[in-house]
Parts: sequence; C-alpha cells; structure tokens
Amino acid sequence: MRLISFNHGGKDSYGVVNDDRVLDLGPLLGDRAPDLKSLIAGDLLQAAARAAESHAPTLDLAALTLLPVIPNPGKIVCIGLNYGEHVRETGREITENPTMFLRVPESQVGHGQDIVRPAESHRLDYEGEIAVVIGRGGRRISEADAWGHIAGYACYNEGSIRDWQVSTSQWTAGKNFYRTGAFGPWMVTADEIAPGQRMTLVTRLNGQEMQRATTDMMIHGIPRQIAYISAFTPLAPGDVIVTGTPGGVGNKRNPQVFMKPGDVVEVEVDAIGVLRNGIRDE
Repeated sequence: MRLISFNHGGKDSYGVVNDDRVLDLGPLLGDRAPDLKSLIAGDLLQAAARAAESHAPTLDLAALTLLPVIPNPGKIVCIGLNYGEHVRETGREITENPTMFLRVPESQVGHGQDIVRPAESHRLDYEGEIAVVIGRGGRRISEADAWGHIAGYACYNEGSIRDWQVSTSQWTAGKNFYRTGAFGPWMVTADEIAPGQRMTLVTRLNGQEMQRATTDMMIHGIPRQIAYISAFTPLAPGDVIVTGTPGGVGNKRNPQVFMKPGDVVEVEVDAIGVLRNGIRDE
C-alpha cells in the first residue's frame, strides 16, 4: 500500500493512494486510529488494506494538500556521512559507528509544498535520502530482527542551512530551520519492498541530476542503524530514521549550488516514488 497524510477542506486525515485517487481512512478507522501514526501503532495496517479492498477511493489526489508522511513522529533520527562519496567530499573519515542528529517535525513539509529558504541565510542545500518508518517498537533490537520492525519507506529531502550547520561543532540549528526539509510523497508499506532490496536514490534540481546512489552503497545499512539507535533509546511506532545522503550535495560542488526561490527539487527512489517540492523565500 501507499499511505499518505493529508489535509482536505481544512481537516487533517490519512488514506490509501490508488493511482490518482485516495481512500480516506479517517471516517473508516478514525475511532481506532485518528492518524497514520496511530494506525501503525495499533497494528492496523491489515485493517487499512481490507478497507482499501472493500471501499472505492473517493478523493482526487491532486486536490489534497499532502502533509509529511508522519506529521507527528516521536523522533526523527537522521544518519550523517553514510555514503563513501559523501564522506570523501566532506574531507572526513569513515567512522565505526553511525553519525547521527535529530530533526524536529516543524522542520518538514509534505510533497508538493514549498521548502522555505529562511531570511537568515541563502545557503539552502538539498540532501536526497530514504526514510524508514518504524512499525514495531523496541529497545536493543538486533540487526537480525530489524527488518521486522519497519512499517514502510518514504523519500526524504534533508534540507540543510549550511553556514548555520558548520558555524559550530553541533549541527542542530542548520538541520532544523522551519520547513526546510520534505517527507513524502507517501509511505510504501514494507510488504512491498523486500528486506535488503536494492533501491536507487536520485536527486534532481530543476531537472538536472545532482545525486545518485543505491542502498547497497550505505556504510551502515538499515538493520545496523535500527540496532544502533535502539541501543540507546527505545524506538516507537511512527518514529522516523532518515538513512543518509550520497555525494553530490550543493555545498561541496565547484561552484557551489544552493536552492533558490523558483527552483524545483525532486528526490526519487525507484521502489517508492518521487518527492517534489518548490522553493520559496520565507
């Protein structure tokens, strides 16, 4: 299934995407699960699948305002420096354990919404990534069990304000400006993507390819990320892990490339779809 969170007529809801139509699950499952996060937490993905089989979709996808796939995650854990080419272009060394930082939900927008360049800086950079949505929570999850804890996958643009990111030893500010990242367009459930399936990630800016990588190029694979994170904090349903960006970021190009108003940025993952956003000034 492809599952989205959306706003329609001023009301937030969630649903199943079928081509260009959407089945609104709110009226059907809202008494048990008011949003997508609670659907996952309630182990109701199969109930959603049954609803999609027995009810015709009634909403036009193009008429909806898409929200970040999980608008209200408990945690967004981002993995840095997880592709060799990106490590090399930053002049750093590969580390034994994953580099990580946190994002806040307010730093995200959904598919089709504008990423916002803040007044404080024009050094707004793209980072195409794959997001993992946790389905079954746990603490000290083993790598062998990790695939069974995934609800699904989405595209992610981990937008960064580079001068704020590098102005101190901590990356938090540069990675969390309001509405600088994007999460979407939907979550593809894990039953449609095999454990360890090789996925191809491509980032395009105004139609020009800027990044390309495959998941087998990750330094720390998805099971390793889940095991490492869950060693120090319990993972919960609806938590999001953003798995790292490959080489080709704008900040390390010569000349540098930063996103500006009027640009269109796309993050495509072959097994998921295309996350597309415009850029505007705040």
